[in-house]
Amino acid sequence: MKFIEALKLKSKLLSLFILITIGLISIGVIGVMHVNAMKKNMDALYFGSLVPVTELNEVMHTYNATLSQTIYKTKRLEISPSETASDIENAIFNIKRKWKSYVSHYKRDDELQYVEYASLEVKGANSYFLRVLKASLEGKDLEKISIKNFEKVVSHVDMVIQKLINYEVSSAKYERKKFLYRYNVLVKQLGFALVIIVIAILLISFNVFSGIQQEQTKLEQLTKRLKRTNKKLENASYTDTLTTLHNRRYFNIVYDREIKQAKRDKSYITFMMLDIDYFKQYNDTYGHVEGDNALKEVSKTLKDTLKRPNDYVFRLGGEEFGVLLTKTNESNSAKLARDIGDEIRDKKIEHRGSKVNDYLTISIGVVCCMADESLKNEILISRSDEMLYEAKDTGRDRYVITSNVSEATTNSVDEVSA
Repeated sequence: MKFIEALKLKSKLLSLFILITIGLISIGVIGVMHVNAMKKNMDALYFGSLVPVTELNEVMHTYNATLSQTIYKTKRLEISPSETASDIENAIFNIKRKWKSYVSHYKRDDELQYVEYASLEVKGANSYFLRVLKASLEGKDLEKISIKNFEKVVSHVDMVIQKLINYEVSSAKYERKKFLYRYNVLVKQLGFALVIIVIAILLISFNVFSGIQQEQTKLEQLTKRLKRTNKKLENASYTDTLTTLHNRRYFNIVYDREIKQAKRDKSYITFMMLDIDYFKQYNDTYGHVEGDNALKEVSKTLKDTLKRPNDYVFRLGGEEFGVLLTKTNESNSAKLARDIGDEIRDKKIEHRGSKVNDYLTISIGVVCCMADESLKNEILISRSDEMLYEAKDTGRDRYVITSNVSEATTNSVDEVSA
């Protein structure tokens, strides 16, 4: 029997080995195809777009279109001096920005000299337009602008930039040839490397697969231990460390789940929001250690009072607790809220800072309703919170219960002293 099982395992390992071999070969082929596609994209991006040429063209366009149009409109008095000044200022700013970007690109030694010359010519052309800008700001007569001088300036800087564009295009073609040569060499090297890698991985895989049968039992044992550990970690993540009650994270899970179930069953669902009265004063009077002990006592009381499997008790944060009950009508929910208040009061935990009792007490907001599809999940929390605040406003040490789950707050509330 063991021989047959071992034979089956080896057959599975062999099949897996063959699949991995085919997969690795496919990866090699696909890798070469992707490298080729990447080359085309890089070719189109770098050599097709010619970023420096694009920047130079934008500089030329600003001179030939934007600035020229501004000068002609100014000459014909179609725009005001302030508009002329604004248009020229923006155009010169864009020219300087694009030219600075162009100059920042890598330049060869044989190109630097002409770029420096072109920079001087661009500055000269900019100076001409800045003089026009100054004249417009000083309120001078712009009709006297010499179109001949203007066209001469634009024509000259256009010629200088066009030479740069021609040079950049020639350089790009040269670089493209060099790139294609390096690319072909790289593809060959990559193909050889892929073959070596595939062979190496196949050899390693074969050795690994040969040892799987011996390690199978250890792996199963480790998996079981890991599952047990994960279960412990999961339980710890859902538990409040101080009170051992369920925490807010587990509340979010259970709350959504139980409301959905109540909607399906069209059954009662109750949510209570509980808050220890004057707990800050308790901590101030007795210290945080005693405050923690008080929280533990309240938690124990809640667990002892609510023992059904479908009764859930949570510590929502600080001195605030939550209770979720299913299939419990309004009368029984009210009784449970009253019992909780009585039990906590009967603990006779001294509280000299309380304004309502000599002992520790609790205020409770309760909402109980018959669930249906129209019930909004968040309404139970908001309404119970409203009831809790009403219990506090009306003297604390009591519970207030309602069955109204409408959006608007109504007066149909049962207020009862605990």
